[in-house]
Amino acid sequence: MNIPASIRTQADRADLARARILEAAVQEFGSHGLAGARTERIAEAANVNKALLYYYFRGKDALYTAALESVFQGVWDSSLALFQGSASAGERFVRIVLTNFDRAFFNPALQALIQQEMVRLHQGEESRLAPFAEKFFRPIWLKAEELIAEGMVAGELIVTDPSQMRYAALGANVFYYLSAPITRLAMGIDPLSPPELERRRKAAVQYLGQTIFSDREHGARVAEQVLASTPMPRRSAAQPPADAPCGLAVPTIPSLPSADPIREDGTHKKQ
Repeated sequence: MNIPASIRTQADRADLARARILEAAVQEFGSHGLAGARTERIAEAANVNKALLYYYFRGKDALYTAALESVFQGVWDSSLALFQGSASAGERFVRIVLTNFDRAFFNPALQALIQQEMVRLHQGEESRLAPFAEKFFRPIWLKAEELIAEGMVAGELIVTDPSQMRYAALGANVFYYLSAPITRLAMGIDPLSPPELERRRKAAVQYLGQTIFSDREHGARVAEQVLASTPMPRRSAAQPPADAPCGLAVPTIPSLPSADPIREDGTHKKQ
């Protein structure tokens, strides 16, 4: 079936307009929440009028749900590409963990949206997460455990409960970001500064290479390959600076005296 070029162009423009609206909505809802977001600002950021916004989305609630789905779909698409890669199961799992670490900081709107919904859940309020948990989170978690089991069967990964390996590897990322404000207060360092993020993501991958692989030498090689081929992302100019992902406000405090530097082998070196 041949579709006239004018119709295709019109459809393309409509798709682009809808995509711009969703992108602007993700940023607006991530920054201000559902209650504080304004459709006027979303329309302005998307360079469309409000009538067109309401043509695609019935109202703010519908737009919010669509924005949530768009960010979760992005996570699913990027995760699926990693699951289906050609590398060994162990290497694919390490890449998934590293991608998760990077996403937690370099996609602050996503993290803010998730945290807002988690807070609503904890407060007993209506949350939009239920359908997305079934559609996106459950399949991703099951695929991660299938991937771990595949690595265990192949002898590449140590034999343990796949769920525990998933919790340990991905949970470490969550704890790093959630504890960032306390780390700043207690240790006098900013865990979210680029040098600290780069150091932590490297240490996290190297740690996995030494703990979840049956052959540590192989694990070390995998870790280095993953790090070499996955440089730390950089925030684009379009992204607003955020003190912390997940909506956490990291207090600005005077620098505390730093502890003795730590060598690569983990021992302390006196200054």
